[in-house]
Amino acid sequence: MSELPRTIPVSTDLPGVRWLRSSYSTGANNCVETARPSAGPGAGLLAVRDSKHPAGPALLFSPDSWASFTAAIHRH
Repeated sequence: MSELPRTIPVSTDLPGVRWLRSSYSTGANNCVETARPSAGPGAGLLAVRDSKHPAGPALLFSPDSWASFTAAIHRH
């Protein structure tokens, strides 16, 4: 597998995903959405996209990479 995160040019191309928004979202459509694809190019990874552009690109992270990223955010 190539280096992560990888980019999927059209996030709606990820099969069978349910995109989730943070419960902290205000509904202003200015946050990220995450999904856990179970098939296709993102299987076993965490997909992240911009809620303002739902058909735009998505980044794919390994679970460990995403955990490291979110832990770093909480430290700062």
